[in-house]
Amino acid sequence: MREVLADAAFQLFLERGFEQTTVDDIVARAGVGRRSFFRYFPSKEDAVFPDHEGCLADMAAFLETSDDPDPVSRVCDAARLVLRMYAAKPEYSVQRYRLTREVPGLRTYELSVVRRYERKLAGYLRACWAGTPDSELRAEVTAAAVVAAHNNALRSWLRSGGEGDAEAAVAHALGMVRHTWGAAPDGSGAEGADDEVIVMVTSKRAPLWRVVQQVESALGAD
Repeated sequence: MREVLADAAFQLFLERGFEQTTVDDIVARAGVGRRSFFRYFPSKEDAVFPDHEGCLADMAAFLETSDDPDPVSRVCDAARLVLRMYAAKPEYSVQRYRLTREVPGLRTYELSVVRRYERKLAGYLRACWAGTPDSELRAEVTAAAVVAAHNNALRSWLRSGGEGDAEAAVAHALGMVRHTWGAAPDGSGAEGADDEVIVMVTSKRAPLWRVVQQVESALGAD
């Protein structure tokens, strides 16, 4: 019934416009009573995004069962569940995106949904990094980066009308996040986390060739 109502609502939104469609119109198209609508959807806006509740639940389950040792990789893979949800129904997803761009109330609602995904990822990262330096800040920043990268690629695909490889575009975007934020729990960066740091002291009056020689010697040392 939830799917029947969502389909009826979306058809009417496309035919008549979102603002011009009432709940009574939707239940009449679906052939059910008014109570049935509110049993599944608190508002018309919820009927435009009927699949996000299930996706949030799938994301939570994925994060609980993933065995990837890197939390950043785990949340990146969790975010890709959202892309797969959109890619499963490309025509519907493109139409919904266009409808959302036209209706300010739907854009606001969409932002609230995006924030729920971000909070889910940030909460998971906070638990993973609990007790480490700047864990709260790092979790919030990383989750925001994951969502921003994912949505940038997803929306580019939607704007193109669903053309191209959405999976590859999202994978590329999230790869940048992994490279930048995939770090050890102590807060060191992913790239260079194991690099040695060389501190050299030299005379201010030492000639440049001597400084270069000392640097080369230090870098070449075992």
